[in-house]
Amino acid sequence: MSWDFVSLQQGIDDAGSPMRLLWKPDAGPWKPPVVADEYVGWAAEQEAWRSGVTLADLSYHMSDTFLRGPGAAQLLSDVSANKMDVFEIGQAKQFVPVAADGNIITDGILLRDGAESYVLSGVPAAQNWVKYHGEQGGYDVEFETDPDRSFTPGDPRLFRMQVQGPAALELIEIAFGGPIPETKFFHSTPVSLAGADFRALRHGMAGQAGYEFIGDYADHDAVKSALLEAGASLGVVHVGALAYATNGIESAWIPTPTPAVYTSPELADYRRHLGLFTYEGQNPLYGSFYSDDVSDYYTNPWELGYGRSISLNHDFIGRDALKAAKESTERTKVTLEVDPADAEVMFGSAQTYGNNYGRHRVEANGALVGLTFQTARIAPLGTVLALALVRSDQSTPGTEVEIVWGNHPGHGTAPDADLGFARIRATVRPAPYNEYARTAYRRD
Repeated sequence: MSWDFVSLQQGIDDAGSPMRLLWKPDAGPWKPPVVADEYVGWAAEQEAWRSGVTLADLSYHMSDTFLRGPGAAQLLSDVSANKMDVFEIGQAKQFVPVAADGNIITDGILLRDGAESYVLSGVPAAQNWVKYHGEQGGYDVEFETDPDRSFTPGDPRLFRMQVQGPAALELIEIAFGGPIPETKFFHSTPVSLAGADFRALRHGMAGQAGYEFIGDYADHDAVKSALLEAGASLGVVHVGALAYATNGIESAWIPTPTPAVYTSPELADYRRHLGLFTYEGQNPLYGSFYSDDVSDYYTNPWELGYGRSISLNHDFIGRDALKAAKESTERTKVTLEVDPADAEVMFGSAQTYGNNYGRHRVEANGALVGLTFQTARIAPLGTVLALALVRSDQSTPGTEVEIVWGNHPGHGTAPDADLGFARIRATVRPAPYNEYARTAYRRD
């Protein structure tokens, strides 16, 4: 059976507006596909990356786009704020593409794996942006995309396994018979284990030192078994989907910024190019903050904390707007620490898992001062943390705020209607919340 292509623009037109397409107050939280929800329990798995060592199998939830050709570096430079002329083979960068208005398309991880070859990984929105401009601009680049395994059968092209926690380096020394070559943050080194050759990327997501091992999926089982065996004496904990979905909170990575592609007339052709059943067409918005204008959900890289990845010393789409936004940005990324007595109102008892990507109102003295982007129970802390963008004058650690907790029904109900939502007491804390991530994570 063949299916007719339905574009994102057609979906918006049929729904009546971008918000009427995207607003889904009954949406459940995302979690990685394929891997088990829990192995030893989500709470114990959260604890393990703080006090022991964990292995997380990341092979299934990211889309990968492979770029090959002499025009790849120029294309990536033209469509992102990243500095491409200083980029070693084996190095990775936080990829930062923006629209002409300076707002982010979504980030990704860009790895240079050869003289003229790169791999862009993460949610597909940034990859769609790169491919579109590469094809429309006539760059000498070939693309191949391996989608995530949420709806795609078969094995992925690459395996990814992340080892992290205070004992991560000890596990690695046991597995490899000694320390692997010293590697700077977001750089990689070739390694071998269990008869397989692959790459060790210095990276982690839970605020602890660690490595992400990346290689041919044919070697997945052998490498994973070897790492688990090496960690047995250290009590290595296999991380499941539930715990993994929360592990960016303490390191302050906002995982689902809304792509800034829905409103600009200049991007109408792009919206007609994108399918409706894509990340851009299906990633839901929900929470207590509602606006009929989807641009109220856009974010820029400065407020997301990507300043260290931005280079304004080259021409790229959105450069002038992004440069102006550096001085005009009024929001700061913070962590909100929920009063433990109110945490049960959000997710139930302290033994109950909770994770939510809603855009919930953050208020001070009854006035809107920001939005949450991810809220989750962190069992070792005995409470809930939320990543939020708040007005800069409310971002000082120790500031008391309230999270308005509930799901606005959407279009047809006044954005400021009194819907009886719970008001959750919270205190502003730094982002990253984890001290190691805040002070030492990128030191090298």
